[in-house]
This record gives sequence, C-alpha cells and structure tokens, in this order.
Amino acid sequence: MKKLIIGSIALLLAGAAPASADVMEQVKQRGTLVVGVKADYKPFGFRDPSGTVVGIEPDLAADVAKRLGVKLELVPVVASNRIEFLNQGKIDLLIATMSDKPERRKSVLAVDPQYYSDSVNVLMNQKAKYAKWEDLKGKTLCATSGSFYNKDVAEKYGVQIKAFDGSDKPLFALKQGECIGYLYDQTFVQGKLLDDEWKSGFYMPLPGILETPWIMAVKNGEDAFQKFLSETTLDWFKKGTVIDEEKKWGIQPTDYSQRMHDKYKG
Repeated sequence: MKKLIIGSIALLLAGAAPASADVMEQVKQRGTLVVGVKADYKPFGFRDPSGTVVGIEPDLAADVAKRLGVKLELVPVVASNRIEFLNQGKIDLLIATMSDKPERRKSVLAVDPQYYSDSVNVLMNQKAKYAKWEDLKGKTLCATSGSFYNKDVAEKYGVQIKAFDGSDKPLFALKQGECIGYLYDQTFVQGKLLDDEWKSGFYMPLPGILETPWIMAVKNGEDAFQKFLSETTLDWFKKGTVIDEEKKWGIQPTDYSQRMHDKYKG
C-alpha cells in the first residue's frame, strides 16, 4: 500500500509539472522574436551612424519575424557568447556568421540547409602584386589567433603567419607594414573594402579558398522551429533573397549563394 501511495504521488507531481514550452509558440504568444546577430561584422551585422544594428543578417532576421507575424528584437552577440546566449534563452534564434562545425552541432540544433557559406581570403596592400595563392610562398600574412585555417594556409602555400588576438591588432599591423596582407574571412575583407579607410591602398586580388558554410541555430529540441526555418531558407534560395541582400549591402554574391539559387529557383 505504501509503495502504491508513493507511486500515485509521483504520477500526480509529474502531471502537474509544466511541459517544455515550444519556443516558436512562445515567440508568437510574446509577439516578439529575439535574434542574436553580430554588431561588428560589416556588412552582415554592424551599427549605422545612429547606433542601430543593420546588415544582411538583421534583414534575414526581420524576414523570419515577418513570416511569424511578430516584431523583431536584435541582441548583439560575439563568437564567445553566441551559443551561450541561445542555450540560456536570452535569444530565440542565432544568425551570427557562425561556421558549421561538428562540435557546434553538439551544442545547438543547426538549421539545414545552411543559409550561407564563406571563404578565406586576404586583405592585401596594393603594393603587393599577387594574383595566386602559390605566389605568397615565403611571404608574411597577419592573421587572427585561433582561426582554423591559419595552419592549413601556412602548410599548403608556404606563408609565414603572424597571428594576433582579434581583428583590430592584425589590421593595425598590416597598416604598419608588418605583413603584406590580413588572412581572414572573405566576407569580412569585402566589408572592410566598403570603408573609406580601407578602399584606398588595399584590395582583395586572390580567389577565395576553404569554403565553409554558416548555420542558423536554435536550441536543441526545438524541432518545429528548425523545420520552419529550414523551409524559410529554401524559400530564400528559391527567390534569390540572399543574393539580393549581398547586392544591397555592396558585396559580390558568393558562389554558394548563386549555386543554391540556381538549384532551387526551378
């Protein structure tokens, strides 16, 4: 009898516990979608003169909010806190230049197909006249510490890597002549070349290499939200939305964006 009573109490308590809420339904009830984006990565997410976060990814976030029929709130994130913010519930969705890596897929629920793909390139001093990666053998490139491609580029092309924390220090070193170029994400390089500070005296003469897809992400277990976002991504590819965004913000459409549009537009 005692075991029966204890079992009955356990069942009652289990029934009284609230079920895990669906984030997409929470967003609709709240009337606001909270999205983590970059605020320091032009043109994907950056602050305009008024301080408002704008760019390609804020625009994509706005489209998601429109499809859900809710308002949009943007939360600036950086590489070191973006997954933490998502898993802590500070944001509902992450669209923040996040490369698709196996260890990240263990921490979050990735949205497939990937909405974007970036390559590696070099912001180069125009005094350095090189058109092929092979021509860089023995030359020094500034880089950001911890970038996964530093070792690969050094080994394959015989360049010397001079790494610094963050992006400001290697950019400063480039200006000081400590290297012929800054090895980093191609989209970041293209964004820099939109700025008056860099458009004169610097360029991007090499083809992009080591293409790496980017993922949107939601919390693990949010399968319904993931499905909705997958369908949204396919619609972006079909309509050429990402290509239009790239052109709007002044960068050349990537091969990936064009391939996905060609694949799904029919």
